[in-house]
Amino acid sequence: MTPSYRGLTWDHPRGYTALADAAREIAPGQGLHIEWDKQPLEGFESHPIADLCARYDLVVLDHPHVGEAVEAGCLLPIEAVLGVDLLAEIGAATIGPCLTSYRYAGRHWALPLDAAAQVTAYRPDLSAPATNWSGVLALSTEGGVGMSLIGPHAILSLLSIAASFGDPPATEDPQRLLRDDTGIEAVELLAELASRSPASIQQLNPIGILGHMAQRDDVRLVPLIYGYVNYTRPMPGRYAVAFADAPSGRAGPGSTLGGTGIGVSTRCAVTPELKAHLGWLLSADAQTGYIPSHDGQPSRRGAWHNSVVNDAWPNFYSSTKNTLERAYVRPRFRGYIAWQSAASAYLRGALLQRPVREIVRHLNDMHFNSIGSRER
Repeated sequence: MTPSYRGLTWDHPRGYTALADAAREIAPGQGLHIEWDKQPLEGFESHPIADLCARYDLVVLDHPHVGEAVEAGCLLPIEAVLGVDLLAEIGAATIGPCLTSYRYAGRHWALPLDAAAQVTAYRPDLSAPATNWSGVLALSTEGGVGMSLIGPHAILSLLSIAASFGDPPATEDPQRLLRDDTGIEAVELLAELASRSPASIQQLNPIGILGHMAQRDDVRLVPLIYGYVNYTRPMPGRYAVAFADAPSGRAGPGSTLGGTGIGVSTRCAVTPELKAHLGWLLSADAQTGYIPSHDGQPSRRGAWHNSVVNDAWPNFYSSTKNTLERAYVRPRFRGYIAWQSAASAYLRGALLQRPVREIVRHLNDMHFNSIGSRER
């Protein structure tokens, strides 16, 4: 009998097309059947990972979900699925911290299928990118510089700015989100940019903003937004959107890692056929050939440097690879996703209304209360 599996991913071509096409075109030749369902990206933020793992064998997830998943006992360690040797090979070939972001409690809990970080998006026919925050502020006084702030993205942008200033949040002291001086500087910068951001994109997520940029001329640059290779090609009725490294602060480009990985649930009966398919998805052939040609955004470093891949997707990868290599990895404690949503909602409401010091203090209190005194 052919092994059969169900997977859940997100409903954007970047998250779905390559997996679904590979399930139809590649998996049968490897002796297995995979059916991929999809849900909105926001669904992964609101739906408990344990429930998803109870219903699916394979779950595409973002690394901040790992702590919740591990404490719920709903994922298999990847070491037990593929073995430590193959995992080490994958790690050596993966760009930036995309594999290590899934490491928690001494083991890895997902395979880095997809790589992304906050980078600069701009309309090359309307603007050049700004390489640092001073340049971004100068451009913003002329209009057309937007900010991605809806959903979790307000707090993620703040984390990225702090990282660019040399203070990666909750790193030196895991129970403290921001040092006062860095936090004040980062909030002031974010507030100034938010005050000038066009109203037309205030309620749009990154996909919506990029779609808006491709069709309208009122937003010419967004300094921090998750990169989507799919928007780099012009289409009828749609301009090309170009991407560049995130703006630099004192410590270089600051960006918060995104991307997605494939987790294997504890309900999954892992067979040699499934191992072969998962290994193939992370292989050089798939990552530099099949996945980029099927709307995916690979995690393998070689793909980001590959001239054929870059020619096909107007230098998206070569123009942003430095940001990926040094991207900031968010905390992964149980409860982080809820904190991220609450902190972003608070920041959006307070950004132009509350004193900066009060905002920093409140965010630090929210973080400390969420993580508590438990060692992570």
